[in-house]
Amino acid sequence: MYKLIDLPKIPRSGVGDLTFIEGQNHIPFEIKRVYYIYNTRDGEQRGRHAYKTIQSLIVALSGKFDITLDDGRDRVKISLSSPDCGLYVPAMTWKELDNFSAGAVCLVLVSDLYREDDYIRDYGVFISEARLLRR
Repeated sequence: MYKLIDLPKIPRSGVGDLTFIEGQNHIPFEIKRVYYIYNTRDGEQRGRHAYKTIQSLIVALSGKFDITLDDGRDRVKISLSSPDCGLYVPAMTWKELDNFSAGAVCLVLVSDLYREDDYIRDYGVFISEARLLRR
């Protein structure tokens, strides 16, 4: 299932910290796409989908937010609030993002280009497909 990944942090006294992410080094996939979520209004929920084959890494670049992950058997809620910690999300994991703080920025690194056919946007369909995979 998911995994929290501590990302390299290079502190520089007086000038700020630097964190970097290398695909196939810090995370188990090559980065093919990057997107970010910001200006999320209070009470809004994002995500509410799973990828069939795509893996992702989610990082709170600024602020904090919660992520609920579901593999078809277990659900877990994780809070992200540090730009030097990423949440690895494997394929076939339903995700819901909510409780965004003011000014939160959510960075998502993804293992493939955008393909609508890789999305599962209906939770009932996701549960059915996840059960088939476990057989």
